[in-house]
Amino acid sequence: MKTADELKANLINANLRGANLINAGLRGANLSSANLSVANLRGADLSDANLRGADLSDANLRSANLSVADLSDAD
Repeated sequence: MKTADELKANLINANLRGANLINAGLRGANLSSANLSVANLRGADLSDANLRGADLSDANLRSANLSVADLSDAD
């Protein structure tokens, strides 16, 4: 079974408000315009992810890997 990393998950406009994504492997995922408000992304791998226009208000990003992530227009 492939992981989200291998699939480069397409989560455009996804409603992940309040989701528990602790240590999630989302490297290279397309989360543009996704609602991640109040989500728990602690320790998640979001490297090289597209977060353009995503709503990250009140999200827990402690220890998340955001290297090379596109955060353009993200809230």
